[in-house]
Amino acid sequence: MTADTNLVLENLALLDVDRGELLGGYSVHVRADRIHAVERGRIPDPAALRIDLGGRVLMPGLIDCHIHVCADAMTSKPPLFPALAVAKSSHLLHDTLMRGFTTIRDTGGADAGHRDAVEQGLFLGPRMKVSGRPISQTGGHGDSRSPSEQCISCPQTSSYGVLADGVDEVRKAIREEIRRGADQIKIMASGGISSPADPIDYIQYSNDELLAAVDEAHRAHKYVLAHAYTADAIGRAVEAGVRSIEHGNFLDERCAALMAERGAFLVPTLIVYRRIVSHGHLVGATPVHLEKARKVLDSGTRSLEIARRAGVKMAFGTDLFKAPKEFQIEEFLVRAEVLSHAEILRSATTVSAELLRMDDRIGRIRPGYLADLLVVEGNPLENFACLQDQGRHLLLIMKGGHRVKDLLSGEGPSTLVPAKALGDRYQALRPVPR
Repeated sequence: MTADTNLVLENLALLDVDRGELLGGYSVHVRADRIHAVERGRIPDPAALRIDLGGRVLMPGLIDCHIHVCADAMTSKPPLFPALAVAKSSHLLHDTLMRGFTTIRDTGGADAGHRDAVEQGLFLGPRMKVSGRPISQTGGHGDSRSPSEQCISCPQTSSYGVLADGVDEVRKAIREEIRRGADQIKIMASGGISSPADPIDYIQYSNDELLAAVDEAHRAHKYVLAHAYTADAIGRAVEAGVRSIEHGNFLDERCAALMAERGAFLVPTLIVYRRIVSHGHLVGATPVHLEKARKVLDSGTRSLEIARRAGVKMAFGTDLFKAPKEFQIEEFLVRAEVLSHAEILRSATTVSAELLRMDDRIGRIRPGYLADLLVVEGNPLENFACLQDQGRHLLLIMKGGHRVKDLLSGEGPSTLVPAKALGDRYQALRPVPR
């Protein structure tokens, strides 16, 4: 995109995500990277390129607040060369953008270099908020060693995470991630699925360590997100001041009320468990990994119902760590088993934007906001089929004014789009009926 971008989109149905309605009769004017005007009727500008949407839906770009663009490659056995891991991440970023996600928050693995590569146009992908290396206690969810490994000289860091025990080590680890350019800090507050030595109900980090983590992040004008499954782990993290709870499958009414009171966000990631169980054999998931995923999967969508009743703000996340990434968009279908389409669309736009502290710039179609726009063949308020199939039904994708996909104007994209997608191994996968 060049600085003199001047574009008018007209004859469209505008998706107002706040109201959960389609509004007819509007036109949208884009100048440079911003939405310049949203007006009823025709916007007169003879110098603008005009694109007739033919009555199709115009909606904001999507936001995924729990994604890993390189963690699979970084934790593979045997380890990959760092350059190969980065190359794989570039294709994942491209495909994520082509599904309509214009902003993502990487929750472990990606560093400031990934973010800057996208911002400088070296990679084509969504804008990124990166968490750097997750902070974990010894034997916690970020400790990838098997139980049989002896700790003769335990490494405190790895390519993926950092092991930190005690208040001083936690503070130092977080200061290091802030120095390395992290936008927010991730800590492991409970056991997890992919780690071999900790059961899911293992409550991790002491209260003092949690408070220290939040204090360090807060003083740098950042926040903490916490991996946590059980109600006890969630409650302790929220009481310490953690801003967002990742996963939260075993949330209960007491913790949901506490989250609502404190203004904490929940980022459910339900599709990952279904796809680990169905496709784990294709991505090297161990029997222990699969058994943990089945236990979490059994909790189903109950956490969504509890959170909604309590008024907890739910952002959109998919995770898909150790699971095929092309199932990212199926998170919409899983949530639709409990929530309305309008609620889910808000979670992937306005609520996620608020979590990222970007709700004055993204998530809505308003003057002054970044021009992150999707033209959809279908109505997502009624049927999420129009968002499936790897973005096939998205006729126009704009990220910050860039037309990265354009099947309407006849001019093609204004930015070069890498031709190669993910490898044949993932391309061959197809959704499996539940």
